Amino acid sequence: MLKFNELKVGDFIMAEFEGQIKEGEITDVDTLDKKVCVLTADGQEFWYEPKHLKPLILDEAQLFKLGFQKHANSDGSAKYSKGAFRVLIHKPDDFSNFEMWYREDKRHIKQPIYLHDFQNKYLEMTKIHLTKD
Repeated sequence: MLKFNELKVGDFIMAEFEGQIKEGEITDVDTLDKKVCVLTADGQEFWYEPKHLKPLILDEAQLFKLGFQKHANSDGSAKYSKGAFRVLIHKPDDFSNFEMWYREDKRHIKQPIYLHDFQNKYLEMTKIHLTKD
């Protein structure tokens, strides 16, 4: 289950309905009823309570979906970039300890994080929401 106050329009999550789990994007947030509207890949849009939402783990595939480019380094590390925003992982496919920066704002993340949390940190740093466009 996700914390409702962490969810923002544009965040990518997994939504569960009648035993089916689908990836989707939050399109609206109802703070009064504590529900979010999710648009799934098949074009369906429904309202969900946080107990029916699951996070996506941040990994290379998710970064590629968001338009990041990869530059592999000879020491096994890799840098991902989108515009002036950078992510540096020190070991191949290890997003449990990485650095991210935008201009002078640099952060060191020391545990695995979820995609929506990464999107929110990106928003804090760039003032632009991170989407697939």
